[in-house]
Amino acid sequence: MNVLRIGICALVAFGILSHGAVEDWARAVLETGAGLLFVVWAVQVYLMDREIVISPLLPPLLSLCLVALGQLVFHDTASPFNTRLELQLILAYTIILFLAAQAFRVADDWRRFVWFVMFFGFLVAIFGILQHLTFNGKLYWFREMRYGGIPFGPYVNRNHFAGFAELVIPVALVPLILGKVRRERWLAVGIFALVPIVALFLSASRGGLVSFAAEIGVVTLLMILRRAGGRHILAGGLVLLLAFMLVSWLGVRQILERFSSMQTLEVSLGKRASMRHDAWHIFRDHPWTGTGLGTLPMVFPAYETLYDGRVVNHAHNDYLEMLADTGLAGAFCCAWFLAVLFFRSLKQLLVTDKPFAAALHLSGLVACCGFLVHSLVDFNLHMPGNALLFLLMANLATAEIPQSPSHRRSRSSTAIQTKSVSVKSLTAV
Repeated sequence: MNVLRIGICALVAFGILSHGAVEDWARAVLETGAGLLFVVWAVQVYLMDREIVISPLLPPLLSLCLVALGQLVFHDTASPFNTRLELQLILAYTIILFLAAQAFRVADDWRRFVWFVMFFGFLVAIFGILQHLTFNGKLYWFREMRYGGIPFGPYVNRNHFAGFAELVIPVALVPLILGKVRRERWLAVGIFALVPIVALFLSASRGGLVSFAAEIGVVTLLMILRRAGGRHILAGGLVLLLAFMLVSWLGVRQILERFSSMQTLEVSLGKRASMRHDAWHIFRDHPWTGTGLGTLPMVFPAYETLYDGRVVNHAHNDYLEMLADTGLAGAFCCAWFLAVLFFRSLKQLLVTDKPFAAALHLSGLVACCGFLVHSLVDFNLHMPGNALLFLLMANLATAEIPQSPSHRRSRSSTAIQTKSVSVKSLTAV
């Protein structure tokens, strides 16, 4: 399954680096890559007769696909073309989530994935910081932005970089706080947590900072409930302190000036409130199945109450946009997904005999919590690169993570040796 693991990680990296995979060519690469990986998996199963694992998150996603398919079949969509495009993308997500359940099964598999996320997040954060310090008005320093934007890293919108940072920071920060990092790796993991935090602050995303504060709150609450603590908390506190010091060294005043100047370039608070209100009216007029998946840009002009000359592509609230697009049918699928995510991950956290697995589950849950908070004021779930990484983090939070066979054999041999030593000692006594 190494080919699947490498392929999934490659698709995640491509999705992020291609500006979130929002352009048609990038979405086509993601969808084609998902199909090719599925063929590879099918051949491997045929040749090796491997066991199939079903993620608990898969049924809600399949149900959402059925809702969109029903909109197409019964002509219950304002734009069949847009609904078909969104359905293809969700099918690609579903395939990759299914393949991730087959590829990442034991602790060693997930450990490699976590190291990939930490290292990749570190590299993207470094790129974002360098771009912030040397920005020339172009993406990657050479690509013109035809429609404008406030870029950070590979993203045209800094808020979408913040969504990416919310997903990668807990993967390094949570195990560090829980003390599940080997002493010789403290420095590396600390740096992998520190740099994305600094980049998040430099992006000056209000939604990102609030979501990061929510992640810290979730970690604190769960640690209080589990009565965990000790010197390991100091490691996490030290990382946060160093992040604040580094941001201060780079210049707080310049960051605050940049933060205030950007507000005039973004959607105003009044416009955001109006968009939420108008999206709610679309849902009220189409309560059962919505206007069609991905049709908000076509339907919204008839409901727009505060026109400012800009085209509204998203409602800046993923939940309201889903209600407008798919109605109560889609809302049920999303509620089902969230219920599985939270209840299954919390159940995994209660397993006390697998502390390392619990740290991985908590990392995934905290990342998803921050991302979902940000979705209240933005549309990160409509960024294919971010949405794909979110689903993989949700899979990390809910998946069964048994110990690797080699680790189990080493533990059993150690136990046998200990038992034999004990018997010899008793005999000698």
